[in-house]
Amino acid sequence: MKPSTKTAQNGNIELWSEAFGEIGDHAVLLVAGANAPGSMWPDALVSRLVQGGFGVIRYDHRDTGRSTTRDFDEAPYAIADLADDALTVLDAHGIDRAHVVGLSLGGTIGQLLAIEAPERLRSLTLMLTAALDVDFADAYMRAMNGETSPGPLPGPAPDVVRQLAAMFTPGETEAEEVARRVEVWRTLNGEIAGFDADDFARRERAAIRHADTVAPATAHARAEPVPLHRGAELSQVDVPTLVIQGGQDPLNPPPHGQHIADLIPTARHVEIGELGHALPKQLLPKIADLLVTHFRASN
Repeated sequence: MKPSTKTAQNGNIELWSEAFGEIGDHAVLLVAGANAPGSMWPDALVSRLVQGGFGVIRYDHRDTGRSTTRDFDEAPYAIADLADDALTVLDAHGIDRAHVVGLSLGGTIGQLLAIEAPERLRSLTLMLTAALDVDFADAYMRAMNGETSPGPLPGPAPDVVRQLAAMFTPGETEAEEVARRVEVWRTLNGEIAGFDADDFARRERAAIRHADTVAPATAHARAEPVPLHRGAELSQVDVPTLVIQGGQDPLNPPPHGQHIADLIPTARHVEIGELGHALPKQLLPKIADLLVTHFRASN
């Protein structure tokens, strides 16, 4: 499955993207999580979506992969700018409306698009993410300090956020950095779904060579968050929405997915009990089936 590549221009930011299958009325835009390039979405998942009759676009966020990387202190930005990047990618591919799938931070971006640009969305899928009215940054810092989050929604697992903090000290060689990243994915994967270390190592080696650096992306953690009050606007969303919750997600554990679904009138909530905060190959068929069914119903 040979993709076509395209570089979109959002001001002085270049956004690298690749398209698979026939891109047209049935286009899917995959929006990756924080500090992740487009290849976070496994090839096997992309292939299944294409086989289901959909053209698929995945792209590198700014400061990841082959998209523009700049010193954040000199060129700061907000999560809202990342949402604008997503629209820029759609424009570059000539897509008026798309099925948007966002995972983790990509889900935050997806919610913002549903509020600000619903006319660009045929459907929305929010995976392994938190609602806009959840102060994830505060919950993250509390977990880092061993504190629990106030309120009814649980925060991230402390051991996981401490491991993620190690990304600011990358490995000196490709082999060391791949090994470090694989261990992060092992933790994010959860304890129920099997973990294929070799598969995740292949993905991370490819990501490192794609970006031509062993240094991991870290800038998204500093981006200005979406104001919490915008969560109230989710009640006005009328885009067909699928919320996928990972039963083993250590960053946004249940009932975060149900909370999002309660806020969006058009949302349907599905929990995959063995899914963590990763995309292991053995769960890709189930995820692809959920997505294709949702896309077809939305069309």
